[in-house]
Amino acid sequence: MGPGRSHHLDGTHVGGTGYTHVVDAGLKGYFDSIPHNLLKERIEERISDGRLLEILASWLRQDIVKELERWTPAEGAPQGAAISPLLANLYPHPSDERMTKPAYRMVRYADDFVMLCESAEQARTALEEVRARVEADGLTLHPDETHVGDCRIEGQGFEFPGYRFEAGKRWVRKKSLQGFKDKISEKTRRNRGDSLTTTLSDLTPMIRGWYGYSRHACRSEFPKLDGFIRRRLRAILRKQEKRPGMGICHADHKRWPNACFATKGLFTMKEARMLASQSR
Repeated sequence: MGPGRSHHLDGTHVGGTGYTHVVDAGLKGYFDSIPHNLLKERIEERISDGRLLEILASWLRQDIVKELERWTPAEGAPQGAAISPLLANLYPHPSDERMTKPAYRMVRYADDFVMLCESAEQARTALEEVRARVEADGLTLHPDETHVGDCRIEGQGFEFPGYRFEAGKRWVRKKSLQGFKDKISEKTRRNRGDSLTTTLSDLTPMIRGWYGYSRHACRSEFPKLDGFIRRRLRAILRKQEKRPGMGICHADHKRWPNACFATKGLFTMKEARMLASQSR
């Protein structure tokens, strides 16, 4: 079940009142190990146009050049080709459909997937079924990225693009959170000489975009991020006034209160989340 057919993951199904156990799995070297013969068979089940099939086959036959070596691959999706994500999602689709049962739900995104189950026994059974299906497809589960856990227990949750599901809650994945803060820091260096209006115009699209994807996380995540962004902005303003410090003292809060940034157009994630909750 690829990105376009993902079963919705929320607190009800993950660690809430529904599916409490999970098989969190990843495929080892997936894009480099898809068997061409089996992939071609699955393509031909859906496409009968000979010319299109030949174009797809030519993509798969593209030679690989590394240093002084050159060879024609017998497996894998060509890296960098626009068709690669589609082929990578088409190949495991038949196995995905066979693994979809009333006892559990499966969600896959490329080479990462989870199976949501109602009990530990179902999860263990699901893992064995997944392992058998993966091996039949000529693939291998990644040993370090595959585990069975109880999502109600801290430390046994799982991560899925951008989020971490654990203890009945949905958090922003730590790596995603740090990546966002790094981008904010890059755009709010203390020696940035632009006006506050210009800086906010540069920041706002990125903040809106990140929030648009991460808005389903626990609401406690957002006030802390809003505060982090305002501290960075106050540090810039202090620097422009040739004053020492990092913009975290009480005097700075009085000189540049939160409302100051709001009137200049700073997008506030806490407020956006509150408005979304009220509309629901």
